[in-house]
Amino acid sequence: MQQMLKQAQKMQQQIANAQAELAEAELTGTAGGGLVTATVAGTGELKAIKIDAKAVDPEDVETLEDLVVAAVHNAAEAARELTEQKMGPVAGGMGGLGLPGF
Repeated sequence: MQQMLKQAQKMQQQIANAQAELAEAELTGTAGGGLVTATVAGTGELKAIKIDAKAVDPEDVETLEDLVVAAVHNAAEAARELTEQKMGPVAGGMGGLGLPGF
């Protein structure tokens, strides 16, 4: 039982460390060959959108909207991949604890 508690505490610390790394990470996604760039935190929070003036066409706002969505999606995918990279090994080790849901 003592060994399981130590193992659980170690996992808890690893999860906290991974979450802290994710919160500090910033990932970018681009669209339109770099005309639109989105920056998200590792937690998925949108931090910034950069739009090159070349992407702004008052006659074609829909393309710009599509580029923004694509850039945000690209950045969110990078955040998801980082989350899997950081949390995957920790979550995988929780199966041995016999905890429901892990």
